[in-house]
Amino acid sequence: MTQNTKNPAWWRGAVIYQIYPRSFQDSNGDGIGDLPGITARLDHVAALGVDAIWISPFFRSPMKDFGYDVADYRDVDPIFGTLADFDALLARAHQLGLRVMIDQVLSHTSDQHAWFQESRLSRDNPKSDWYVWADAKPDGTPPNNWLSVFGGSAWQWDSRRRQYYLHSFLSSQPDLNFHNPAVQDALLGEVRFWCEKGVDGFRFDACNHQFHDAQLRDNPPAQGGEVSTVRADNPYAMQQHLHDKSRPENLAFLERLRGVLDAFGAASIGEVGDENAPPLMADYTEAGRRLHMAYSFSLLTAHCAPSHLRAEVEKLEREIARTGGWGCWAFSNHDVPRVASRWSSDGQPDDRRSRLQLAMLLTLRGSVCLYQGEELGLPEADVPFERLQDPYGLAFWPEFKGRDGCRTPMPWQADEVQAGFSTVEPWLPVSAAQQARAVDRQQAAPDSVLKTAQALLAWRRATPLLREGSIRFIDAPDAVLMFERRLDRVDAPQECMLLAFNTTDQPVELPLPVAWQGVVLQTGTPLGVSARLSADGLRLQIDPLGAAIA
Repeated sequence: MTQNTKNPAWWRGAVIYQIYPRSFQDSNGDGIGDLPGITARLDHVAALGVDAIWISPFFRSPMKDFGYDVADYRDVDPIFGTLADFDALLARAHQLGLRVMIDQVLSHTSDQHAWFQESRLSRDNPKSDWYVWADAKPDGTPPNNWLSVFGGSAWQWDSRRRQYYLHSFLSSQPDLNFHNPAVQDALLGEVRFWCEKGVDGFRFDACNHQFHDAQLRDNPPAQGGEVSTVRADNPYAMQQHLHDKSRPENLAFLERLRGVLDAFGAASIGEVGDENAPPLMADYTEAGRRLHMAYSFSLLTAHCAPSHLRAEVEKLEREIARTGGWGCWAFSNHDVPRVASRWSSDGQPDDRRSRLQLAMLLTLRGSVCLYQGEELGLPEADVPFERLQDPYGLAFWPEFKGRDGCRTPMPWQADEVQAGFSTVEPWLPVSAAQQARAVDRQQAAPDSVLKTAQALLAWRRATPLLREGSIRFIDAPDAVLMFERRLDRVDAPQECMLLAFNTTDQPVELPLPVAWQGVVLQTGTPLGVSARLSADGLRLQIDPLGAAIA
């Protein structure tokens, strides 16, 4: 009996730790992290108290987009190790009580994948329509106005077929044609391969990009006011993406995908990058029918006001109430600047703020993705132009420095060469600001961000209300995020918890909600004591970057 058979709903309220393999631990001295390196550091992850790991792509790839351009779904790229190394990682993770989720990139492949190599040979070979090919307009221009997320047209000319192919990301990442049932069958086969290997689940990259409008209709211009998934200086933000992604045909494919997952008891999380993500997330996670959970980019932007967090969580709560779906929240990942810098007014990290951010993230309703180094409060690294690797950053420099600043090596030992990540100069430079916050140094400090993260995760794991309960936000001053968590169970009394977070560096005082007046504040939580009640029990006083729990 597997762990998933024993507890098939383990993913509800789970905390999933994201590992970016290139930057976690180098085991063979080539400056690039690898699978044996991950295995060697799993004790750290298990000690955190998370439920699972999500490993970004480690498949064979030319690495134009660092593994998100897959050339062979069933093989490990040599820079990361071998299939045997993956088996060893999986076994060790399970031994430590960690489930393993892997990244699956189904919407596109590398142009080096055998499928694309055959598809581009001619217009009439067996895989000729496995990708999205289209004739040029009479004047030779692309078939429509669709744009790539990474800048410029989403169409690339191929001289052999004398047609354009679609690429939503890099030109070396051609989009698969999901309108072809054979393509769907093949991709489901790739998922089944890893299920048979024993993985516990999958994170599906860009899963709302899996279908395109078969009529290839132009996207209309943006109306203004949309919340774009890209920066304002990227022309991609100038369109409403009605026809190149988030198509209704995707729902039927997700149901087929769920059938494969259910046969193995595997869980799933979908990345939904859309300008109006909550309705899609709710539909994609409709109870028992499609994905298990989904996350968006709504909390991965520079917007950090409590009102923004409240609005985004409430939007999703309204939508999943309609479908019985389930959300997942993240403040950082491999695609955005680290939250310790992104949500800081001056760009400088503050350990008090990092502790507060972890507390807010881990007390929201839903599951959580925690990015490697977030448990250390790592700031964004400053990577000089001559060391940049990210094609996205190279294309939009200097206004956008790319994603390398959140992908620099994990600092394990403050006083070791390359922070204990490698014995040689790594693929991205070790950040001095991050090295000062290394694991060993924080493990020895009782008030470190790491110690707080461990305590918060243990508290969450031991508190069913935080993993399963409902959430209701309460009006508060602009600087304060206040909400109530509630759990109703037939076999136990109702549980309620009030949480209030002061996100500024000034003390605040606010009236308690009527239902909570006169309560006693909890002092035995991982956040310590940073709030108090007024003498009459009617008002709440919270220290700068402090929290109150009742």
